[in-house]
Amino acid sequence: MRAAVFDHFGPPEVLHVAELPDPVPGPGEVLVRVRAAGVQPFDVAVRRGVMPWVRAEFPQQIGQEYAGVVERTGPGVENVRAGDPVLGSTMLNAVAELLTVPAANLVAKPDGLSFPEAAGLVAASQTASGALLELDVTAGDVLLVHAGAGSVGSIATQLAVRAGATVIGTASPGNHDRLRAMGATPVPYGNDLIEAVLATGLKPTVALDAGGGEAIAQSIALGVAPERVGTIVDDRAAAEHGARVVRAGRSPQRLAEVVALAAAGGITLPVLPFAFEEVVAAHAAVESRHARGKVVVTFGS
Repeated sequence: MRAAVFDHFGPPEVLHVAELPDPVPGPGEVLVRVRAAGVQPFDVAVRRGVMPWVRAEFPQQIGQEYAGVVERTGPGVENVRAGDPVLGSTMLNAVAELLTVPAANLVAKPDGLSFPEAAGLVAASQTASGALLELDVTAGDVLLVHAGAGSVGSIATQLAVRAGATVIGTASPGNHDRLRAMGATPVPYGNDLIEAVLATGLKPTVALDAGGGEAIAQSIALGVAPERVGTIVDDRAAAEHGARVVRAGRSPQRLAEVVALAAAGGITLPVLPFAFEEVVAAHAAVESRHARGKVVVTFGS
């Protein structure tokens, strides 16, 4: 099979396509032929060598989220068949033509989603839904979402609005119309954020930081209690200000719920597709932090 790998840490250009042995599903596993794989900031950090708890074994594969078709099953697998369209989380092997994953972690792909759309939802859905659960966001809350137009921010915004919360989202001016379309009140991020939020007349009661920087300090300055400020990106600032790191982990059940909403048109997440051979450009787009949509690498038609 072909897979995206890197032989040393560095910029996107260290990535290249290599021929590797086809993986073989073990007991309780399935072999999936990948049709699309998402690219996350986590992948960028691993490739750059700044994710200390991830130990690379060169040539190192990459990628955490996939959508594809079951090729065959390993011993002991029931209720999954070859040809089933699926999606889910994996660890450092998604950007490849084939991968093996535990059958218990599979989520069925609904007909209403394309493979790129399904792959793009994997990490953002689980991260956003888990963060809202940990922060206990409910109807009546005013949620401030930092980086509201990003993948996690977009899903969190739409889920919170569906739950009856009022949402303020930070984004660059070019993304304000998208935030409005999702039901949020947009404000620009940066040094003037506090004044911009105050000008809305809304008082945040809970905050989700998906962007880093001064987001936690600004949320607390706006009157949000530190225990209701959660971050998915800035552990150091969370410790400094007494805020929370909200990483609920992977949950096929939560993923399935959000995917079903997306298939029914209840939430949307635009994708920006790159061909497998363009994996370097895909990583560069994520690293730039200016990609308009969730970056997804696709395989075949």
